[in-house]
Order: sequence, then structure tokens, then C-alpha cells
Amino acid sequence: MTELQLWSWGFLVVYVAAMVGFGIAGMRRVRGGDDFATARSAYGPLFLALAFAATTASGATFLGLPGFAYTNGVSAFQHTFFYPAGVYLGVLICLRAVSRAGASFGNRTIPEFLGDRYQSELLRVCFALFSLMLLFYLAGQLVAGLVMFEQLLGLSPGWALGITAAVLGAYVVIGGAHADILTDGTQGGLMVMLSLAVVAMFVVGFGVGEGAGAVFDRLEELDAGNLAFIHPTAPIFDSWWDVVAVFLCHVPLGLLPHIGNKLWALRAGTDRRVFIVACFALGFALPLMTFGGLLARAVLGDALLVSGGGNAAVPALFIELLPVWLAALLGVGILSAVMSTADGLVVSTSQVFANDLYRCSIAPRWHADKSEAEIDVIVLRISRIATALTLAAASAMAWALLDMNVALLVWIGVGGMMAALAGPLVLGVLWQGVTRAGALAGFAAGAGTFIVAKAALIPAAWFAGTPLAEAAVWFEAQAVSPYACATLGEFASVAATVLVSRFTEPPSRAHLERIFGPR
Repeated sequence: MTELQLWSWGFLVVYVAAMVGFGIAGMRRVRGGDDFATARSAYGPLFLALAFAATTASGATFLGLPGFAYTNGVSAFQHTFFYPAGVYLGVLICLRAVSRAGASFGNRTIPEFLGDRYQSELLRVCFALFSLMLLFYLAGQLVAGLVMFEQLLGLSPGWALGITAAVLGAYVVIGGAHADILTDGTQGGLMVMLSLAVVAMFVVGFGVGEGAGAVFDRLEELDAGNLAFIHPTAPIFDSWWDVVAVFLCHVPLGLLPHIGNKLWALRAGTDRRVFIVACFALGFALPLMTFGGLLARAVLGDALLVSGGGNAAVPALFIELLPVWLAALLGVGILSAVMSTADGLVVSTSQVFANDLYRCSIAPRWHADKSEAEIDVIVLRISRIATALTLAAASAMAWALLDMNVALLVWIGVGGMMAALAGPLVLGVLWQGVTRAGALAGFAAGAGTFIVAKAALIPAAWFAGTPLAEAAVWFEAQAVSPYACATLGEFASVAATVLVSRFTEPPSRAHLERIFGPR
């Protein structure tokens, strides 16, 4: 066993002990299914902002974005700057209505909020089942964890994946949302320090020369395209449309089930402005990990391009430049980024079965004779069983998709969800005139457009020789970028929501006031 592996195992034991400790602390706060699902009104704005930002900045941010920068250079900063702007704009838009409705209706999940917002069981069930696409998101986090364990512990892929899933399950199964938030808030602090440390390494030109100028010179020497903000040959970075798509497609991200449910954990009476300002500051700090990918390319050259290992750029950089104990310690910081998103995804996915399907649809029909306390016990049991099954399913998907860039793998699931959310949720908060039929139409149009675009189900050849030929070629080309597919889906979702809502009956004024408050 190498010195790096010895240090890594040591830090891993400490890390796992801390996470399990937080899981036990969370378990002591879990009194029923509601506590497991939301940790309602339990945390202050600053700690919750750390947890919220950490959940948003996943392994895709800490490994995927540096991987993009390693392979494509400065153009990766299209994501670094514009994705957090989109995410936290969406949170700012939706926070008030989602928080109010959560308190008024006792919502535990985003699908349940949508069901109550539009008084539609069909929309709740459809969105809950469609949210299982987020298993791709969770699989991406497991791949990122696997990369870290392979690099630092010298494990085979199978063992690395198994340990990643086991560590995650150890604290989420017992502590639910409380364990999720306690661990994420702590891990968020580690992630901020790691991101700022990587920026400092880049600024001083660590391992390359004196200052960032030496890094840029080396990048230009390797490939002049590395310094282009609009990359001439990278399909997902080669136009300003890609920049716009990254911004727009991320607007609903902060309201995805595994992130949006944290809004209900904000302590009652808290100044929401403190929470939002802290989220914005942290949200822009964490993606600065992208600088690590540029530095890795300058230091390591093209070595990882040959092996296709862009996801490993930052771990390889640490191993190359830093004392082994420090490389191992910083590796735990990257592992924190992976776990801080994965745990929220596991909790939210378990609630598809425990809350959205059992509590809200099955229990009222088949267990109407049971008391609320008895139902809550069943919900808690289903939550924990579903957590274990979710991890097993995501592990199988991760194993099948090991070689895909983490950020792109994540977006197979995230893109479809955000396309489906744009009309019913984001527009539904901005415009009270959205109707039940409009929300259902927006959900179907957004999800359908994303699937059609991403899978290139409509070949451009069908339109050859017609006035639509050029547009069809452009549309087919969007399949390369999940961000473009998500943005097209969001446009379709909003358009369908508006069109159908104009011709159907809106909810009652009394119902809208429960969600938005008095006029």
C-alpha cells in the first residue's frame, strides 16, 4: 500500500465516522415521516444556505466542470458563471410561494406541492414518477465517488462503487433529511475552502511558473483553442446559444425535488433575504473549482486526454503537486461534494414511494381506517426501504455508464426534470393564472420535447428539400448538448402552459391566496 493510500484510508475512516455521527444525530430528530422527508423549520439561514449550495454543487461541479476545463479550456467557464446565476434566480423567484404553500398545505415534496398548487392528483403522480429520471443524477454522483476512491485508495472500480454507496446509505437511511442537511452544511464549509484553495493555486501558477499568466501561456502552447471563451470545435461550447442555454436551463434546478425540499427546513420567522444572499455568494464560489481543470491541463499536459479521464483531472493534479497527506485530505473535500448532492437525491427519491404514492394516493384509499400515527410509521418504514433500493438501482446505472463525463451523465436526468418544471412550477409561481390543464400541458410538452431532442427522435432527413430543412438540421444537432435540449424543453413547457391556461378555468381566488397570500 502506497503512502497516499495510507493517508487516504485514514482520512476516509475519520470522514465516514463523522458522517455516521451526523446520521445518528439526525435520527434523534426524526419523529416520523415528515421529519425524515423535510426537517421542517429546523435550521437557520446561514447553515441551511451552506447545505443548499452544497447540494446544488455536486460531483458534476467538483469533477465534471474541471473535466470540461481540462479538455476544452476557458470555454468551460460558460458553466462556471452562468449556471449559478440561473439556479439562484430560480430560487429567488420561487422561494416565497413554495415556502408559504409548504406551511399552508404541509407539503413534504415538490411533486406534492405541485399537486396542491393545481389541485391535481394526476400532476402529482406524473411528476413524482417522472422524477425517477433523477436516478441518472444520482448515478453521476456515484461515478464521481468511484473516481475519487479509485484515485486515492487504489481500489478496483467494483469496490470503489460499493464503498461509495455504503458510506452514503450508512447515514441517510437512519437520519433522513436531518442527516442530509447536517452533513451537507458541514461538507459545504469544506467545499468552499477547497474551491478557494484551488483558485489560489491557479492564481500563483502553482506547478507551472509565476502567476496565472504562466498557466495561460502553457494552455495556449498545448492548444490555442484552450483560451477561447467560445470554443471553435467543442460541440457544447461553440456558440453564444450554448451560453444562453446554460443560463436558462438552470433556472428551475434549485426547485428539483432533492434541492427544493430544503426550503421547508428554513426556520419559521427567519429573514429569507439572509438565506438568499448567502446562497448567491456560496453558489458562485463553489463552481470556481473549474480553475483546477485549467491548472491540471497546464501541469499534466495531454496525458488524461489519451485515457479519456477528464473526470480525474483535479484528483490527478493534487496527487502530482501536493504532499501526499494534503492530496488525501483535499480528496475528502471532493468526496464531500459528491455526497452532499447524492444524499439529498436519495432522500427525495425515497419520498416518491413513501409520500407521493403511498401517503397521498394509496393510504387514503386502502388504509383509510388507520390513524395518522399508524400511517406515519408505515411512511417512515417505506422511506428507509426505498432509500436502500434507490442506492442499489443507481449503483447499477453508474456501473453501466462509468466512462461518461459526470456532468453530462447528471444532465440526462436533470435536463428532463427542469424542462418539465419550467411551466408548472416556475411560471406557475410568477403567474397566478396558470390552470390545472395548463400545468399538465406544460409538464407533457417540456418532458416530451427534451426526450425527443436528446434522443434525436426526429431525423433532419425527414425534412430534406422542405422550407424546414435548415431548422430541422439545427434541432437535430442539439442532441449533443443536454443543456440545449433542456432549454428547448423549457420553452415548450412555458409555451404550452400559457396557451392552454388562456382557455381553461383558473383555480379559485381562495385557493390562490393559500399559496401566494392576499393580493
